[in-house]
Amino acid sequence: MAKNKIRDWLEVRIGLDELLKSQLTEYRVPKQINVFNALGSVALAGYLIQVISGIFLMIYYIPHSEHAFRSVQEIMTRVPYGWLFRQIHVVGSNLMITAVTLHMVTIFLMGNYKRPRELTWIGGGIMMVITFLFGLSGYLLPWTQLSYWATTVVTSLPTAFPFFGDFATRLLRGGDYVSGITLTRFFAVHVSVLPPLFMILMGVHIALIRRIGLSSTPFGKTDEEKRPLTEFRKKTHPEGHAYYPYLFQKQVLMVICYFLIMFSIITFAPTFFFPEEASVPADAFKTPENIRPEWYFLAPYQMLKLIPNKFLGISLQIILLFVFIFWPFLDVQKEKNIFKRPVLRGVFIFLMISWVILMWWGRR
Repeated sequence: MAKNKIRDWLEVRIGLDELLKSQLTEYRVPKQINVFNALGSVALAGYLIQVISGIFLMIYYIPHSEHAFRSVQEIMTRVPYGWLFRQIHVVGSNLMITAVTLHMVTIFLMGNYKRPRELTWIGGGIMMVITFLFGLSGYLLPWTQLSYWATTVVTSLPTAFPFFGDFATRLLRGGDYVSGITLTRFFAVHVSVLPPLFMILMGVHIALIRRIGLSSTPFGKTDEEKRPLTEFRKKTHPEGHAYYPYLFQKQVLMVICYFLIMFSIITFAPTFFFPEEASVPADAFKTPENIRPEWYFLAPYQMLKLIPNKFLGISLQIILLFVFIFWPFLDVQKEKNIFKRPVLRGVFIFLMISWVILMWWGRR
């Protein structure tokens, strides 16, 4: 009875039945849609997990250089279930980066960045950059030897640029060296700047997907390429399936897989993302023998080591990032199917193999 009253109350005020019909049961998705189309939902679920676990950690964490390491150790050893929430946050950050990267790769392979989805792709690319910045800013917070010296290396990169390079490095560090001021700044960026930016972009991203509609064929042409640039026509897919339960079930399945992977790592490989240096407090007077970034920065890190000129190496990586984000405007071919484009397919395979080799090389 109480359930019906709540439902009636919502029905009067927001038109609940109409909302559920238009957004779930009557919202059609293409027949050819598959689990790879659910990777965006996995990334969103991953972000929500990070927010929830991050709020818990923030209650006990002290963003001060004299207390940060100790507060993290107390979270792991004394706070009830603190170890679990920190493991979820650390493992979740790595899995979220993996999910976002896989989402962008599959969208690229399916050619779903082509018009009219240029802005959707650019928004996704910027969100991927923000996800990496989440990882970078959060890496320093435990205030360990590993995080301290890795941050020292990363924040020194802008010095390769004349005129404003030194200023940018001091701005990031809050001085000439990584210190407690750097920790405070990274903490502020991690919890106050990046989350609202990510949520705004996520809202715009979902709104664009809903307005334009999902792409109908993963590996083939659609009638979109034949439309005039000035014409808008939402793809409704009347021959397709209802979003609920067809795509919704796939999204739930992928999120469950995400949780299974996360808790498998926490259960069977709890130190997988915690190398030995991550258990040693930061010491500005003792440089570790091996300084290397997290796995998702290993490839660009190794590339910088191979290119003798620091300015050239960083400039090349910035150019590659811009090419990636604005790729929809550079790819003028109408063919979406990458299997019918040998040159693009070859470049893609070359870049993927190069990326894996650089990661492996940087890890050694």
